[in-house]
Amino acid sequence: MHQSQTTRAHRLTVAILAASGMLTSLQFTLFVPSLGIMAETLEISANDATWIVTITLLTGTVATPVLTRMADMYGRRRLLLLSIGLLVSGALIAACGMTFAWVLVGRALQGFASSIVPIGMSLLREILPPQRAGSAVGLMSGTLGVGSAAGLLLSGALSESFGVAALFWFTVCAGLLAGTCMFFIVHETNQYAGGRFDFIGAMLLAVVLASALLMISKGGAWGWSSTAVLSLAVLGLLAFLVWVPHQLRHPQAVIDLRTAFRRPVFQTNLATFFAALGMFGNHLLTVHEVQAPQGIGAGLALGPAVAGLTMVPAALAMASLSPVAGMLLNRFEGRMVLALGSAVMALAFIFRFFVRDSLTGIIVGATLVGVGTALSFAAMPALIMSYVPRAQAAAANGINSLLRTLSGAVASAVFGLVVSTFAISSAGTEHIGEVGLSIAFAALASSCALAALLALLLPANSHVSEPKPLAQVKA
Repeated sequence: MHQSQTTRAHRLTVAILAASGMLTSLQFTLFVPSLGIMAETLEISANDATWIVTITLLTGTVATPVLTRMADMYGRRRLLLLSIGLLVSGALIAACGMTFAWVLVGRALQGFASSIVPIGMSLLREILPPQRAGSAVGLMSGTLGVGSAAGLLLSGALSESFGVAALFWFTVCAGLLAGTCMFFIVHETNQYAGGRFDFIGAMLLAVVLASALLMISKGGAWGWSSTAVLSLAVLGLLAFLVWVPHQLRHPQAVIDLRTAFRRPVFQTNLATFFAALGMFGNHLLTVHEVQAPQGIGAGLALGPAVAGLTMVPAALAMASLSPVAGMLLNRFEGRMVLALGSAVMALAFIFRFFVRDSLTGIIVGATLVGVGTALSFAAMPALIMSYVPRAQAAAANGINSLLRTLSGAVASAVFGLVVSTFAISSAGTEHIGEVGLSIAFAALASSCALAALLALLLPANSHVSEPKPLAQVKA
């Protein structure tokens, strides 16, 4: 009976953490299709409206390595509750305020919730038996892709039916439900060492990451040679040069650089970046492609709500295959599952390169990318956690999650560059022409193929010995 109760509690924990991860990941795409309506509602320019997405990416990028490190030090359940609380608080502030300033404040707070997925995966590794941990981590990792696709679907439906405030109220209700379940059901077993947190290192890292993300996301609009971009480059470089030696000396560093730059960890993170480009590129190009007016591409001219429906098969594929990917991880090496998923994504983009004249072809191509995404994203955290000590699991997964976020920012920036470079104007709106689509699909296929190659070159044995503490290394 006791074993049966434990199994049921484990299943509930996996379900709650997976649902929380999905809610978090859709925050980045929930607002993209509705930015035009948001600009009209808040009476701001289209350029200002992009900050509604950028501010969440910015705070999420900065907060993820900080909160995941704190989770390893002070308790993962505690930081999970804090993260979901900030997500709900941010949504509530934005929904009640509904001015540009209050929306930015709310969206900034929502970015802190990006740490839920890496912390949740490390908690699953802690509380579940080894034979079940792989499939559970795979399921939760797969929610990143499912949530991103679901955000595109929900965005148009909610904003067109109930107004843009409904996007925030949806998060408030879903977040309260997830947080309540997490408080009463999710538990942890380990005692954490605690210690003095490296606030100086965290602030320096925040400057480095904020400078990099602002350059990537706003460089095209501001001008790559503008004073603002060059100033950010100098500021970020100076902060980085101070941060690296500080991290190497600090006994409780925010990021253990010695572990992060071990070949298997570094190579897995690099493969993560290139594979994630495929997922984000698939979302951006699919919705953009089906909204193109007649005479451009497939010429389907779908509205935001209907355009979001084209991602439903991809979302279903990712949701259904995430548990399968977890089972594959229990049978095969993580590097092989990552390589397989990345290869499927590369082949899917080759398919999309040649077949993009019909709605059916677009949906099939996007769904195939979703299949590869489910396999790849399940393998990434499993590989990372097999390469690092258990005490650093959340922080290491936080870095891997950070690479996915940066990949999304790069994908958005490059997407904007492709739109402006290969634009065809129609009714005052710019759309990517045939040449631009061909270049985009070829580039994404190459990126995913590179991720597959990096995965195959990973060491066959993914288990490494625990590193000595820094104090012993110094001695």
